[in-house]
Amino acid sequence: MLETRGYRVLTCTDPDCAVEMMKRGGIDLVLADLMMPKLSGARLIDRLKAISPETPALLFSGSVNCCTEESLADGWLPKGEFAPMELLERMRVLLIRKRGPKRAVTAPRQLAS
Repeated sequence: MLETRGYRVLTCTDPDCAVEMMKRGGIDLVLADLMMPKLSGARLIDRLKAISPETPALLFSGSVNCCTEESLADGWLPKGEFAPMELLERMRVLLIRKRGPKRAVTAPRQLAS
């Protein structure tokens, strides 16, 4: 779904892979599942935020409705209880916050002769 909307999606099946990818840079947003082998999504986001604190991160889960684990995640979504458009909207808002507001483009001034 994200690729059809123009996003470039990189996936990792291992938390160490995600940490290495974040160290290389170029990551604009992180989506992490709460329940993962080796390391919870909440702890993974904490590790990724230590590398790049300005990168927004969304945490989600299909097995629990709320996250009781403390985390540096910027948002939470329970899988199956939100429409795909809600995910896209939350991503859009987080990316706008990261980039900051668009600056108005002004036309170049004409010099009087």
